[in-house]
Amino acid sequence: MNKIDKVAVCSRSFSSNPILREELLQKYANVTFNDEGLSLNGDSLVKFLSGHNKAITALERLDEMVLSSLPDLKVVGKYGVGLDMIDMEAMRKYGKELGWTGGVNRRSVSELVISFAIALLRHVPAAQREVLAGTWRQHMGGYLSGRTVGIIGCGFIGKDLVPLLQAFGCTILVNDIQDYSAFYKEHGITPVSIEILLEQSDIVTIHTPLDDSTRNILSADRLALMKPESILINAARGELVDEEALKIMLKTGRLAAAALDVFAVEPPQDQELLELPNFLVTPHIGGSAREAILAMGRAAISGLDNHHAV
Repeated sequence: MNKIDKVAVCSRSFSSNPILREELLQKYANVTFNDEGLSLNGDSLVKFLSGHNKAITALERLDEMVLSSLPDLKVVGKYGVGLDMIDMEAMRKYGKELGWTGGVNRRSVSELVISFAIALLRHVPAAQREVLAGTWRQHMGGYLSGRTVGIIGCGFIGKDLVPLLQAFGCTILVNDIQDYSAFYKEHGITPVSIEILLEQSDIVTIHTPLDDSTRNILSADRLALMKPESILINAARGELVDEEALKIMLKTGRLAAAALDVFAVEPPQDQELLELPNFLVTPHIGGSAREAILAMGRAAISGLDNHHAV
């Protein structure tokens, strides 16, 4: 057991998971957990991490102010797959190293996307609201089977979605800046431009990381390319989609439905969007399956020892 390093666990879900706690404590004797369930940011994050040379972080923002205030911190083990909350330039500037494993929650997100698609095709959100309000009427929906599904971003999650959707007999369109030609050939799919994908897909699901090149990638102009009867799903990062333009399209019938698990600001403040009958919202639960929690936690624990300069 390591009795020298001091580890701080910022994540509330990691801290409250008895299996992950025990596995971390088997390796490290000096661990501070976020047992008060604090939402850590800025000064409170600095205070929590002070005096520790290793940390496990999730959605906490590690920006220049935070990293410059923590001279003792040397290693960050990332709990989760998104790196948009970590200022990589500041990590390099202040000599911090990163332990990160991509794709550990891919099946959790993929299954949520499938559930979103089926729920919206069968008008589940609207039907549930009507029943709760005292109205009993049947909604005529449609199959996921045989639909054309566009996947923007064919990394870990995009690749995981492909065979799941093919089991439904879906036609799959993909778009990615990376060359995944071997994967495309193996699964019999052809990459297309993002414009063609948006124009031809019945369902569009986005799975790109968030950075300067992808922020607002689904702008108002691009969203306008989608068919009025199509569906948009975002279980990646909120700032990928123009939420105001999406709301207008849902209200005016320019888009049939949408499901968002993520928002530019969380929790979201636009009550008008949240209450639309053709809108399905969840509170950033893409990775919140028990199996995924364990996989992400174990990857973060491993990252405390297996890390590298960024």
